[in-house]
Amino acid sequence: MDSSARRTENLGPAGLGELMRGENAPRLLDVRSPGEFQTVHIPGSYNVPLDTLREHRAELLHHLDHEVVLICRSGNRAAQARKALAEAGLENLRVLEGGILAWEAAGRSVVRGKPRWDLERQVRLVAGSLVLVTGLVGLVVPGAHLIGTAVGAGLVFAAVSNTCAMGMMLSKLPYNRGPRTDIKTVIASLTDDRP
Repeated sequence: MDSSARRTENLGPAGLGELMRGENAPRLLDVRSPGEFQTVHIPGSYNVPLDTLREHRAELLHHLDHEVVLICRSGNRAAQARKALAEAGLENLRVLEGGILAWEAAGRSVVRGKPRWDLERQVRLVAGSLVLVTGLVGLVVPGAHLIGTAVGAGLVFAAVSNTCAMGMMLSKLPYNRGPRTDIKTVIASLTDDRP
């Protein structure tokens, strides 16, 4: 396999485990919200939320000098992070296929914190509640059901565009923020742990 293909392939849990045992273990960047990261993460990974990574990718480039594996819940946000970093000029990027869910399902080691609902579950709760409530209110107030229709349209757009405005808004809530993850803290930890 040539090196350019190797730089962009996805890795399964077994492949990542093997890399982590190697002499030049990759940097593990977890792009989930700080709250999600605090709940469960791979030992040795760094939390760089996707919005922080996108905003500060140029600054991060100088501190990611060897292979990087991007991690999220299922692989979608990590793929977006890979695209953002690749556009900024970083090579040697991989995504953990299936994310932390696949890692845990494979019985791999994790660091656990306080349990909390992941963003996807929160989105389902909020969207479902909005549709249910506006549907019921629509029985009494004409036109109220259109709010549920708008939520449905937003979910369809989220699926097609592979983004989620509701998820991004929910990630800003104190419940999801966990300890603040700012770019200076991330860069300091990357610099302190440089081999």
